[in-house]
Amino acid sequence: MNNQPIGIFDSGIGGISILKKINKILPNENIIYLADNKNCPYGNKSISNIIKLSLKNTSTLIQMNCKAIVIACNTATTNAIKEIRNSFSVPIIGIEPAIKPAINNTKTNKIGVLATEKTLTSTHFNRTSNRFSNKVEIYEQIGYDLVNLIESGNSKETKTLLKSYLEKMVKSNIDQLVLGCTHYHFLIPIIKKIIPKNINIQDPNEAIVRQIEKILKINNIENSSENKCKNIIYVNGVTEVIKKISKLNGEVKALDF
Repeated sequence: MNNQPIGIFDSGIGGISILKKINKILPNENIIYLADNKNCPYGNKSISNIIKLSLKNTSTLIQMNCKAIVIACNTATTNAIKEIRNSFSVPIIGIEPAIKPAINNTKTNKIGVLATEKTLTSTHFNRTSNRFSNKVEIYEQIGYDLVNLIESGNSKETKTLLKSYLEKMVKSNIDQLVLGCTHYHFLIPIIKKIIPKNINIQDPNEAIVRQIEKILKINNIENSSENKCKNIIYVNGVTEVIKKISKLNGEVKALDF
């Protein structure tokens, strides 16, 4: 039995969607979640700052005795996962846009990717997209201000801005839409009202959790206890949205990290 928690961090509420999926697929696993919303968003920060924040978050989780770390942030994964793995010995699981499944499933040979600026311009992202793209056209759209609006709970302005971003890709005849930021998971109900039904939304959460499950088994650190899991969510900058969403999914505590 290994009841040490899995550590998760994101720049705010985005990774809560991954936490919920872990609870569903791996119900015995305890989780500590860091919502670094004091520094949200990461997508418009310098690469050096993203690396610094990611190392800080990982170090905090390891000090809390976490047995594995999940980087529930596309921007942090694509810009800092190498440095994190080089700095810590515990298993590190990252998240990145679901480019490969989108390319494998497209019929029009055109896919759209909605992500933060630092994700789309990262070497890691471009290496992945170039490797799998072949003859598929990839339409990239930076989701300027979406993360801030999601964190603030401004749904009206979010919908207006989101519509302007998606209309360009819809006109390009995409049939796969890749969500390249965990915050965007919370936009899926709005997105479905904007895009045609033939466009498939690629949200990688279940695939990420299956990878977490695999890594735990390989390292023999899965929790075999039948006790119900415990979620503790630490926030370093409180907003109404983080309080509302977090309280639905675990014990919420303020922490200066």
